[in-house]
Amino acid sequence: MEATLRDLGALLLKAVPTVFLLLVVYLYLKWMFFRPLEKVLAERRQATQGTRQKAEAVLAKASQTASTVEAELRKARDEIYQQQEEERRRWVVEQTAQLDQARRHARELVGQARQQLEKDTATAKRELAATADTLADQIAGRLLERKTA
Repeated sequence: MEATLRDLGALLLKAVPTVFLLLVVYLYLKWMFFRPLEKVLAERRQATQGTRQKAEAVLAKASQTASTVEAELRKARDEIYQQQEEERRRWVVEQTAQLDQARRHARELVGQARQQLEKDTATAKRELAATADTLADQIAGRLLERKTA
């Protein structure tokens, strides 16, 4: 056992320079490689977060602009609909006025035609009455001529 302990001690004594070298390599790598790498990664992380924040700000501004544009579009559509409704009402009023005028004109034409028809009827009745007397005399004369003949 004593030999084992001595061999183990010798082995540990030989391992001390290796451990020391590993410690030196670890410190060297940490100081020369990992610190600059962590620094670069931290800067990249900050740049990425900054870009994300800028992108979020731009997205928020775009959303706000889009909602403003949509509101203006809605307002413009409402104005157009109101103008169209006003034009439709004006058209209906104009159409109604034209229809009323056409009806009045038609009534006047019908009234004039009725008066003309009444005049023509009266004239025809007078002419028929005058002609009827003449025709009655002619018929009576011919009937009498036949009876005498």
